[in-house]
Amino acid sequence: MNTLRALALAVATLSAPAAFAGEGHHDVTPRHNGVVVEVKDVVYELVATADSLTLHIDDHGRKIDTTGASGKITLLNGAEKTEAVLSPAGDNQLAATGTFKVGPGSKAVAVVTLAGKAPATARFAIK
Repeated sequence: MNTLRALALAVATLSAPAAFAGEGHHDVTPRHNGVVVEVKDVVYELVATADSLTLHIDDHGRKIDTTGASGKITLLNGAEKTEAVLSPAGDNQLAATGTFKVGPGSKAVAVVTLAGKAPATARFAIK
């Protein structure tokens, strides 16, 4: 009887971490064919083209309102550095237009301030 009780306790103890393994992690699958990172429970997806940079922002699959938000993005291509201002561009987007050199190996650092929130920094590696 004690052996059965000890076995049941061991199974319960060992299986408990598996029940909580997914907690705290969110879906970071690209929804707009971009590069996705998660920062402080907020998911940022960067869609970078030669003429625009668009940052889609959501929280647990819910779009975050970007009214009153601001941001800056820095593109890095080797030693070359380009900066652009991100402005609200839709219900959960910040965007910049211009001429951008983006491609495999490019990196981007976005600093985003949502209305009433502290700034957040998202780092992207474009593949």
